[in-house]
Amino acid sequence: MQANGAGQGQESSELSCLNNAQNGESSSAGGTHSNGLLSSTDNGNSVGTSNGSATGPGSGTSAASTASSSEVGSLKKKKRLSQAEEDVIRLIGQHLHGLGLNQTVDLLMQESGCRLEHSSATKFRNHVMEGDWDKAENDLNELRALMHSPNAIVRMKFLLLQQKYLEYLEDGKVLEALQVLRGELTPLKYNTDRIHVLSGYLMCSHAEDLRAKAEWEGKGTASRCRLLDKLQTYLPPSVMLPPRRLQTLLRQAVELQRDRCLYHNTKLDSNLDSVSLLLDHVCSRKQFPCYTQQILTEHCNEVWFCKFSNDGTKLATGSKDTTVIIWQVDPESHQLKLLRTLEGHAYGVSYLAWSPDDTYLIACGPDDCSELWLWNVQTGELRTKMSQSHEDSLTSVAWNPDGKRFVTGGQRGQFYQCDLDGNLLDSWEGVRVQCLWCLSDGRAVLASDTHQRIRGYNFEDLTDRNIVQEDHPIMSFTVSKNGRLALLNVATQGVHLWDLQDRVLVRKYQGVTQGFYTIHSCFGGHNEDFIASGSEDHKVYIWHRRGELPIAELTGHTRTVNCVSWNPTIPGLMASASDDGTVRVWGPAPFLESQEADGLNENCSNMDS
Repeated sequence: MQANGAGQGQESSELSCLNNAQNGESSSAGGTHSNGLLSSTDNGNSVGTSNGSATGPGSGTSAASTASSSEVGSLKKKKRLSQAEEDVIRLIGQHLHGLGLNQTVDLLMQESGCRLEHSSATKFRNHVMEGDWDKAENDLNELRALMHSPNAIVRMKFLLLQQKYLEYLEDGKVLEALQVLRGELTPLKYNTDRIHVLSGYLMCSHAEDLRAKAEWEGKGTASRCRLLDKLQTYLPPSVMLPPRRLQTLLRQAVELQRDRCLYHNTKLDSNLDSVSLLLDHVCSRKQFPCYTQQILTEHCNEVWFCKFSNDGTKLATGSKDTTVIIWQVDPESHQLKLLRTLEGHAYGVSYLAWSPDDTYLIACGPDDCSELWLWNVQTGELRTKMSQSHEDSLTSVAWNPDGKRFVTGGQRGQFYQCDLDGNLLDSWEGVRVQCLWCLSDGRAVLASDTHQRIRGYNFEDLTDRNIVQEDHPIMSFTVSKNGRLALLNVATQGVHLWDLQDRVLVRKYQGVTQGFYTIHSCFGGHNEDFIASGSEDHKVYIWHRRGELPIAELTGHTRTVNCVSWNPTIPGLMASASDDGTVRVWGPAPFLESQEADGLNENCSNMDS
């Protein structure tokens, strides 16, 4: 990184690396380097003397003089270090200093001709760590000329005096602390709100109380190091390097590589000890959930919907065959086995919603279905079968975050809020609902309607507002965990990503075939970095959230894939439901010999090229 040039005038020769004579060139006295080492020896005898007289026979003297002259010449020809090379040397020096290898740092600085930091900064650092506040304050006057902002001095002085004040209080020197507060901090006329807070610490009865209220480590190395880290932010890096700068750059490099990794699907660990700095980060597609682990064939007709529970331990699937099947996820093998079947949905099951605590499951039918079923998943008992009118169409449902209410609606203009017994709490007339979602605040409900839009409805104050406007029908949508992003399946257009806060279209994902079937896509993976959707071309498509092109196309289904659900707690587990009557469970490549694993690629097309 380039230094920002602060104080480049008078001190530039001090801060930059020294070349020629200063950069390790032999001195005239004793033939020594600037670091005190002999420049050259001949059988243990010094080649040259301080007065330049010969030390041996004529021919030897001539040879030694020639050798010494050529060595000096080669040193003079040594290339001056670039700014980037200087920066690297200083970064290495700071890191070695942090490891306690001070002699190595001294040698590195001598041989390179670099300076780790400005001499005034070194004095300032030492005085801060020693708690010599008067000298540290004087050091600020020396540093003033090296800084960009005059106001920075006031802020730095405030931080110093605050530490001084707190240490006096901890030592029980209340009068001295009061003098610092009134005679030094207050006259700065800076951050008066903080001064009021500091004055309140005078009432602390003992040191533990002070440390707790001030959220301060107490007098000593820890708090002074933290103070120094804050002070360094006001100094240009050419004067004093930011703390642990090399570790920061390495961590940023690792994080950038992870961000650019198409298949990275594990928890981010910022600890550098958890990665190798000797190799670039790369995740194999074999670690990604794009290989068929199971094919569930218990349904005997089209499977319209699938959804993992919020805790990731169960999968619910709904079918045209009038049943809902609950599957148990094995926590070790991630294999699914049938837990129970919920029967009696005469019109079939086209939508499912788990309650926030996964105790209940609501099932909805297709357009001509006027009922919804609320099941107790633990017992398999039907708690509520709700129908307001035989003319209703209840095709979508969403739970309120409190788990005590839900909203439901359909395309015939019904939009209800109900309790767990199916009692009507509120209704909104004339809204032809295609899909619903309750936001985490518990007040706003998002609903896509037949006007190709998503609107926000507030049942408390009965207000509504437009959030998303598309040019084609919105067949379904889902919202990210943080409530910021919405993923839409748009008729004839495919999958669109919207920012609900800024109300802008972020990205259109390519590849998927979307006509007028209702297809449900999802967010998934760690940090919801990925997006998956079914398609009318019988495939499952996966994208990285930041890229428009798919990173994987999963084949295996033989008819339209209606729904995809990504396990919220197991990033390597995904399920898809299809009109072919099956549910496919996707996971990483099984542990096989490398040649056999390579043969699995027919299931997961490589989209890197």
